[in-house]
Amino acid sequence: MDKAEIGLIGLGTMGSNLALNIAEKGHRIAVWNRTGARTDEFVAQAGALASHILPCGTLEELMAAIAPPRPVILMVPAGAAVDEQLAALEPLAGDGDILIDAGNANFHDTQRRTRAAAGKAYVFVGMGVSGGEEGARHGPSIMVGGDPDAWRRIEPIILDIAARFEGEPCAAWLGPDGAGHFVKTIHNGIEYADMQMIAETYGIMRDGLGMGAHEIGRVFDGWNRGRLNSYLIEITAAVLATDDPGTGRPLVDVILDKAGQKGTGRWSAIEAQMLGVPATAIEAAVAARGLSALKAERAAAAGIYAPTAPQASATAAGDIVAELELALLAGKIAAYAQGFAVMQAASAENGWALPMATIARIWRAGCIIRSQFLGSIATAFEAAGEIANLMVAPAFVEMMNQAHPALRVSVGRAALWGLPAPALFSALAYFDAYRQARGTANLIQGQRDFFGAHGFERIDGSGPQHGPWALNAPR
Repeated sequence: MDKAEIGLIGLGTMGSNLALNIAEKGHRIAVWNRTGARTDEFVAQAGALASHILPCGTLEELMAAIAPPRPVILMVPAGAAVDEQLAALEPLAGDGDILIDAGNANFHDTQRRTRAAAGKAYVFVGMGVSGGEEGARHGPSIMVGGDPDAWRRIEPIILDIAARFEGEPCAAWLGPDGAGHFVKTIHNGIEYADMQMIAETYGIMRDGLGMGAHEIGRVFDGWNRGRLNSYLIEITAAVLATDDPGTGRPLVDVILDKAGQKGTGRWSAIEAQMLGVPATAIEAAVAARGLSALKAERAAAAGIYAPTAPQASATAAGDIVAELELALLAGKIAAYAQGFAVMQAASAENGWALPMATIARIWRAGCIIRSQFLGSIATAFEAAGEIANLMVAPAFVEMMNQAHPALRVSVGRAALWGLPAPALFSALAYFDAYRQARGTANLIQGQRDFFGAHGFERIDGSGPQHGPWALNAPR
């Protein structure tokens, strides 16, 4: 029997769909799952693709079934499970074998595993995969980090299974060690911000304008045909249009308002903080999910404080909805600007030389945050090479000039109506702080010097100074 070109471990939802994708593209694949019954079930359900799949009962069988040097994808839960799997594979790995972690790994773990693999027979690769189960099955966005020679060996298969945008594969090698998993982490951070701002916009229409789910869904459907065209806007319209079979009510109205999270959004906020790069919309989105989990506390507080009544007239609703479209666009630009700024800082910190235009291009299809203006982001980086911040790129200056007044009005209206919009608020504050030539940190520096003698610099450039604070110290 012909040997497989690649192996895969872990036949959960993502792993099984990725394996079918590989088989469908004509590549012979060997698969193994810790629970053997799942392997049998998977092959039985593979239909015509089963002829490209070699089921294996043990890890030894798996490695023997793959033509050397053997690439093996690990689709197991992030964390200890990956380390356990690597330890089990190490005695079986031969020279040049490539062990690929395709889970949602913390990039620090990927860097550690890369260092641990140095001098061993196998090469370790960290590969971010975005697009959920649908993407895994039919074409995800794939972000690869690790040894470039290892990438060249797996590149034909990875490009074959990736999503395509206008014929171009949405997969690339982005740099050494943890580069791929870091970019995937920031992708998820932007995803958090994008989803939160969409939810806030929905909340303003629901609670501020009294609009029903189906009506709001039609608004999002219309927006998806214009400048906000994106996967998240598209599925938002679909979610809002769906009815609950049991009650006949819009399904979204019977879903509990507690959002889950798996950690990648939080990691992106932590890394931004560690790098000293403001990512306020991402941080606000992470915090909002945490607040959503405090359901009982929120319900109790709602009984203590009187609600703030919205004051919009029915005749104004159309204008407000039009403003919300622009407000969401401005917020989205700020969130993407923050994400790309974090990646640029991490690239410099880790010596990765992340290709920003390439990242934008491979996010145009397959991934969760795919959207119309990723092409504009790619073009901006290609034209300028390096950009301090996307908000100063000419195309985005034009968009922000058009959209930020609506963001300002929408945020102000939400505040007056008592409606939470933390990510939109944070996006506006970030934009205003970024474009302010003289901020207020001078006072903070004075305070720090007063209580801790930390020193400050003067605007006349005369070097580090301390103030004569004792003259006016409180008595």
